[in-house]
Amino acid sequence: MSQATNNLATYIWSLADLLRGDFKQSQYGRIILPFTLLRRLEGVLEASKKAVLTEYDKVKTMNLPEDAQEKMLLRVTGGLSFCNISKMDLSMLGEASLKDNLES
Repeated sequence: MSQATNNLATYIWSLADLLRGDFKQSQYGRIILPFTLLRRLEGVLEASKKAVLTEYDKVKTMNLPEDAQEKMLLRVTGGLSFCNISKMDLSMLGEASLKDNLES
């Protein structure tokens, strides 16, 4: 493992330790790590999010099969092999119904 990776891992676990009062250590795998992954994905998608949402508004009116819609959306991601069409992000996740927002 490189020094940068080791430093990142140490940093992530130090953040997890800050939450120890709210969550038991055994809950990290079920709660903290999934949110860490969601945040990482959000960061990767941030640069193309606006373009994807704009393109999605156009594509959804075309009544294309889901595969064709996905291919059209992936064109505007800048080379990523995935995208997110939800208007939600982690900053607004808990504003109303958390469960519905996560599913969105």
